[in-house]
Amino acid sequence: MRDKMEKMKDLFTTGEAADICKVSQQTIIRCFDAGRLDGFRVPGSRFRRIPRESLVKFMKDNSIPLDNLLGDGKIKVLIVDDDDEIIELMVDVLSRDGRFDIRTASSGYDAGIQTQQFMPDVILLDYMLPDINGNVVCRTIKSNPNFSYIHIIIVSGVVNREEIDDLISAGASEFIAKPFNIAEITDKIAQLARA
Repeated sequence: MRDKMEKMKDLFTTGEAADICKVSQQTIIRCFDAGRLDGFRVPGSRFRRIPRESLVKFMKDNSIPLDNLLGDGKIKVLIVDDDDEIIELMVDVLSRDGRFDIRTASSGYDAGIQTQQFMPDVILLDYMLPDINGNVVCRTIKSNPNFSYIHIIIVSGVVNREEIDDLISAGASEFIAKPFNIAEITDKIAQLARA
């Protein structure tokens, strides 16, 4: 149960952050005070608190493995696609792989809610959703500093080179064309999540 609570935790003390990063508490405090680790002070005290997304960003910026923060070491993947068969295939393959914690969404709106709640490491995003296109989703996610660490992989069969370039400039990390090789996608997700 304690492991489950650690995975769900969204706010950390400097001591907890130090344990997760395997550094001294003083190092965390110095980085916090220097502005290299975002957080806030508890009103009326000297205590500092660090939101999960800030700690993730700090760890990635400093090449600190995320395994301790992720609890079970699983990579959080949000699959966004309006094709039920694609979602079912991806969930099945990623679940059997064992390295991934998976959530799904079938629209841009659902993707926004899931991103806020789930805080994925990687989003596997279909370019053409019923309510919005991939460019808008990428720009929206990447414009929020709390989500700057999230990698977005666009998956589509209907875009040309110019559109791919637009998606990359909108914040996508990778583009994979449909039909795709499932092993290529799982390897790319793992590679980006550890980057």
